[in-house]
Amino acid sequence: MKLILANPRGFCAGVERAIEIAERALDLFGAPVYLRHEIVHNQHVVDGLRARGAVFVEDVADVPNGSTVIFSAHGVAPTVWREAADRNLSIIDATCPLVAKVHLEVVQCAREGRTVFLIGHRNHVEVVGTLGHYHSHSRGTIHVIENEHDAATIDVPPDTPMSYVTQTTLSVDDTARIVAILRQRFPQLRGPHKDDICYATQNRQRATRELAERCDVLIVVGARHSSNSVRMEEVASAMGTATHLIPDAAQLQPEWFAGHDVIGVTSGASVPERLVDDVIERLRQWWPGLTVDSFGLAEDLHFRLPRELEPAAGRARQVMVRM
Repeated sequence: MKLILANPRGFCAGVERAIEIAERALDLFGAPVYLRHEIVHNQHVVDGLRARGAVFVEDVADVPNGSTVIFSAHGVAPTVWREAADRNLSIIDATCPLVAKVHLEVVQCAREGRTVFLIGHRNHVEVVGTLGHYHSHSRGTIHVIENEHDAATIDVPPDTPMSYVTQTTLSVDDTARIVAILRQRFPQLRGPHKDDICYATQNRQRATRELAERCDVLIVVGARHSSNSVRMEEVASAMGTATHLIPDAAQLQPEWFAGHDVIGVTSGASVPERLVDDVIERLRQWWPGLTVDSFGLAEDLHFRLPRELEPAAGRARQVMVRM
């Protein structure tokens, strides 16, 4: 049996930054540190932070006055910022810079009075935050477009100034089809200067597509509620490759591989590499002669941490707390 690993896979720069923010905050300020929503969509990461003293909440109303709260990589609406500030919470923002880019785009559109098509999943936490940024700056209209049917049937006066933005973790191919329909219906439609679907999402989907061509069965390690992991599963399945999305090695089933010779393994952008290692180890237990190969290049992009997490800032804050 042969196993092929795709590169890039696993943590992207935004996820690495969010996790490091949470860990650095716990180091500098001590437990408990409160995190609004899962910092990233991976239960193993969440459980690890919880074991260190992180407390996860869905509403800042659940954070004690004067405590430290971290906003997740998915971003939040300005109303959440105001609520946290009104309760004297110390705010640390772990919003991915690429999500923040989309926020800036919708704010600019709102200030210009443009109608916006937000391509994404209506109830996804990132989309909820982006909607909030538009509404905080405009009484205009923003429409969530989830699929091609929405794009073909949305009712907007044809002479309306309009733009589109997208959730950062969408399927590249699905989004392209939606944008094509909108452009056909609304030739004046304006898009972002640079694609909103983040580099990590695009790179992982591209590598998954290539991996699907090389293997008989493909394993995507990732959470079912992780948008980018689900899109990777969809990309491989659409190519006709038997594909399984699993959170960890415990979910592997030996019958998936019966009659096959080549296994592909990759992982979503919020998945620690140790979970991939566990999958390899489980497969080696079943096939001691398993050979492991890989293709592609790992990413080397890194995002800066917030200024308030510099060690000197942490020491100054601790002194102030003691006083």
